[in-house]
Amino acid sequence: MSDASSRTAAQAETYRSAEIRVWDPVVRMFHWSLVVAFAVAWLSAEELDTLHEIVGYVVLGLIALRVIWGFVGSHYARFAQFLRGPRVIVSYLGDMARGSERRYIGHNPAGAAMVIALLVTLSGTAFTGWLMAEPDRLALLPDMPQIVAPAWADDDGDRESGAEGVLEEVHETLANLMLVLVALHVGGVVFASVRHRENLVRAMVTGEKRGAGPDDIG
Repeated sequence: MSDASSRTAAQAETYRSAEIRVWDPVVRMFHWSLVVAFAVAWLSAEELDTLHEIVGYVVLGLIALRVIWGFVGSHYARFAQFLRGPRVIVSYLGDMARGSERRYIGHNPAGAAMVIALLVTLSGTAFTGWLMAEPDRLALLPDMPQIVAPAWADDDGDRESGAEGVLEEVHETLANLMLVLVALHVGGVVFASVRHRENLVRAMVTGEKRGAGPDDIG
């Protein structure tokens, strides 16, 4: 066992009984509601259009709530608390590779980057789905450059049908990207749970995590 692992194990034992509230009810509700909504949206795609569209609106509402809460919510829910620049993220990933990354009470830099990636990708997925729900909504898009417009036309030169086809491709691509990001997110949660000896899934249910040790970052 490395010195870093031994130190982490000792900290985990020392601070195990001193739990603190980290994730507030809004963050937890958002997290698990989004999990369910995305699962339902994925399973209902191309089979249950009405349900798929309703869940899409739910997803947009949840994202809007999380963005607002990221500015006015509790300490660990705020973007200003956990967002880091690229240099910090790369440095943290390097520490992870060496097994020497520090424990964060809130989102670590890699987890914070994943939160933003998930929110942006899911927003794009929901927005393209909303555009496809009503053909008239395509008029909200800016005019495509002439070099692009012909590629969107079908064999009869119907530009609108072609645009709908491209939009559908973008929607499906973003949905597939979401699956990749979700897999990476779950893998990161498992990795961090093992590395720092705490159940992060449980923490997102109860809202509580082990208190900060001497080397932890609050």
